[in-house]
Amino acid sequence: MEIREQLSDQLLEKASQKCFLDIGTYKQMALMYSQTEGSISVLSDMQADKSYIYKSGAACELGIGVKGDFIEINSIWEEEMLKRMHPDDRVRKYIHELRFFKLLNSMNPELRADYSVLSKIRIRDKHNKYIWVKHRMFYVYSPDNGKLRFAFCLYNIALKPLSQPEFLIINSVRGEIIAKDRLDYKNILTQRELEVLKCIGEGYASKQIADLLSISINTVNRHRQNILEKLKVKNSTQAFKDSFY
Repeated sequence: MEIREQLSDQLLEKASQKCFLDIGTYKQMALMYSQTEGSISVLSDMQADKSYIYKSGAACELGIGVKGDFIEINSIWEEEMLKRMHPDDRVRKYIHELRFFKLLNSMNPELRADYSVLSKIRIRDKHNKYIWVKHRMFYVYSPDNGKLRFAFCLYNIALKPLSQPEFLIINSVRGEIIAKDRLDYKNILTQRELEVLKCIGEGYASKQIADLLSISINTVNRHRQNILEKLKVKNSTQAFKDSFY
């Protein structure tokens, strides 16, 4: 199953008891951050499977609208942002958020608010060139049923210079890095093997990967076998799990 589908299944898990947190309060919070920080602010409602996107001047720089724009979409995924994200960073973002979700679900509910995701990722700007963007994400759980209700994301143009993507889970209260992205195979795999692994992470079958990379299915299968041997894992998906969980 594609990593994003795994994440969606868990984020959108339906509960018999509804959450009565006031959506209006969180919309105002998202708007405030957009206005005061110059962020693109995204509030995703897991109960309603909707997102509310508030755009600042950063949206103009990324070519996705004008300052003050507001969009409501019938999905928890901000496709307008995701489709401009570097494909490698997009896959790693999904994996990292799944890791964050599992971490928070395993801990005392009273401590969850202390944690957040801090990432630096590449997103195409209005000139169609990749620039660095700082991404922060916070989860809000329901006091009524203990389920995840809101995901709150902030996108800001990052300070320069930056050299490589980074994905962190932090404790904001103590100012500590709890977990780092350990998916670093560039010194282990060839460029083609990295491309195949990225396609596997996005859920493509061998035939689809062969078509995307213009190679034979036998070559894809050989690359898959090399990946397993080099990373010493039982299957290609396990390569991600071993690095993130």
